[in-house]
Amino acid sequence: MTFRTGHAIAALVLLAVEVLIALFVNDAFVRPYLGDVLAVILVFMAIRAVSAAGPWTAAAVALSVAVAIELGQLIGILHILGLAHHSWLRVVLGTGFDVRDLFAYAIGAVIAAGADRRMATRNVSAIE
Repeated sequence: MTFRTGHAIAALVLLAVEVLIALFVNDAFVRPYLGDVLAVILVFMAIRAVSAAGPWTAAAVALSVAVAIELGQLIGILHILGLAHHSWLRVVLGTGFDVRDLFAYAIGAVIAAGADRRMATRNVSAIE
């Protein structure tokens, strides 16, 4: 089994940031867009923490998860499944489709994979 401590710590820090944003930020940029960018990076870090997936594979999976959730919002999946009364699910999975969120997710995936790749390259060159 693969476990990357740095990625796990980053995922936990991002989870805390996302919870703080959800609880205390209600604006037109940080919560809807920066929060979406960070959400994809959070999923990316979690994937990298526990799997052997490379940066671009993990980014593709994280982006796919985000897009699936957004498409679930489009069709009203929480209502379909009878789960709309769970406030924590509405916060985690969202309630309204916005095509701009898809761009935020893509930006998050590229940032995560690019930064991860860059850091890995720096760590290898620092060791050599």
